[in-house]
Amino acid sequence: MSGAEEKTFSMTDGFTGVLQTLGKTTLAFFAAVGRLAQFAGHSIYHCFAPPIFPRLLLRQLINIGFYSLPVVGLTTLFTGMVLALQSYSGFSRFSAEGAIATVVVLSITRELSPVLAGLMVAGRVGASIAAEIGTMRVTEQIDALTTLSTNPFKYLIAPRLIAGTLMLPALVLIGDIIGVFGGYVVSIYSLGFIPENYLHKTWEYLERMDVISGLWKAATFGFIVTLMGCYHGFNSDRGAQGVGAATTNAVVSSSILILISNYFLTQLFFTGK
Repeated sequence: MSGAEEKTFSMTDGFTGVLQTLGKTTLAFFAAVGRLAQFAGHSIYHCFAPPIFPRLLLRQLINIGFYSLPVVGLTTLFTGMVLALQSYSGFSRFSAEGAIATVVVLSITRELSPVLAGLMVAGRVGASIAAEIGTMRVTEQIDALTTLSTNPFKYLIAPRLIAGTLMLPALVLIGDIIGVFGGYVVSIYSLGFIPENYLHKTWEYLERMDVISGLWKAATFGFIVTLMGCYHGFNSDRGAQGVGAATTNAVVSSSILILISNYFLTQLFFTGK
């Protein structure tokens, strides 16, 4: 075989290898999406089908909602304060300082409060859920539940999904208030705004849909965070390394899906405005 023929075969083998790798990656991706969709379908069904465990649901409401309030409150407070400072730094170049209040309230309610709250809860709650359920998988506690005729989806997953979907909008609503208050404090006591004028500008351009859209986003993000935590924990590999990988994957996948879904939800609510 000549050198030219050997080079042609080598290029063909390399191209075939690339296609094989691409095909395997694509098939693995769609297989993972299918498993996640099937898991989500089972989870949503058991959220509505009886029986419901009120005590477990209450425990998750407190764990996801109440215990996440400090980190969400601090995040939105300082975000509102920084946003007011940055807006003043930019708008003062165009003598448009009067728009700072409007920018702060719209940015907080539409985008920053739901997205930041979702990411903070993903880091705190999503990792916790994945570690807890992953440990139960490793120690065969989930198998024990099945042996005792207790559905793991009903006992472990449904309360967390319901609690995450309900409590994140409540956290975001509180975060909206705290974030706007942070911008108000900086604008009044640091930038020298008149309180009455600032409050008037805050309410003048704020619409009901601005708040409602943020709450819908929060409910979606809460569902995503708890679903990914439950999914990766439920399908965790054996051993401590498997639980650690499940925890990392839960946080990373939740954060990515939050940012992707935020774009589509924003386009849905505000296209054409």
